[in-house]
Amino acid sequence: MTRFLLTLVEWTRFLPFRWVRALGAMLGWLLYALVGSRRRVVQTNLMLCFPQWSEQEVRRQARKTFVYFAQAWLDRGWIWHGDPELSRRRIRLVGALDELNGDTPTLIFAPHFIGMDAGWIALTQQLPRNFITIYAAQTNAVVNDWILRGRKRFSNGHPVDRRDGFKPVLAAIKAGSPLCLLPDMNYEPDDSVFVPFYGVPAATMPSLSRIARLGRAKVIAAIARITADGYEIEISPQWPDFPSKDWVADTALMNLRLQAYIDKDPAQYYWVHKRFKDRPAGERPPY
Repeated sequence: MTRFLLTLVEWTRFLPFRWVRALGAMLGWLLYALVGSRRRVVQTNLMLCFPQWSEQEVRRQARKTFVYFAQAWLDRGWIWHGDPELSRRRIRLVGALDELNGDTPTLIFAPHFIGMDAGWIALTQQLPRNFITIYAAQTNAVVNDWILRGRKRFSNGHPVDRRDGFKPVLAAIKAGSPLCLLPDMNYEPDDSVFVPFYGVPAATMPSLSRIARLGRAKVIAAIARITADGYEIEISPQWPDFPSKDWVADTALMNLRLQAYIDKDPAQYYWVHKRFKDRPAGERPPY
């Protein structure tokens, strides 16, 4: 069944783009209606991060999140399996692209926006440098293989299994391969610090600051947003005075900058994740 469903996604590459997005919108509404447990996660996240919103606005933004999620999922048909010219034409890199010239050690803060896989494809297809990222294997072996093959589509992209340890990652950075890092989720609490995210303590990995210091690398951001005709991947200028000697303060600053990126269109962030699952001592998770 998993292989069949993934094959259906691949076949969407043969459909007109407007049809793919329309199917994604319908699928998003269906998921919002039927997957109650995940709908509650999204709405809880939004209520915590945007307490000024009315219940009606929370529901509206939650529906948009599900629509964006479903559209991005179906878009993987043409992103990973369609004519390469389609992805080159529909995914635009904008912003401070000169930050990716040369071979300066570089960390790319690539937070979990719903269009993040389009961002990875744009970097690895459209730019001449070799990019690396760290991935966690999926529990479903069929899905894991499908995702990994998609992310390895272009030879400039090199996902590294987190189980392989940190040494190959650091060596690649020092050799000039930019590292795309996604430390904005609630991972292992033992490897995280609690810093504010929209004013709520959130378990956050301090890896962006730590790796930047170890690799003597500059830090930029790559924000992937869905647009009416594809995706726009915005590259930021180098973050000034980052990293500092205080990796906890750096991690809090990372979350603050992430908020500014999210605020441009909040529904495009990956709110389906239980961002506040782990809590400081004495607090109960909100889900």
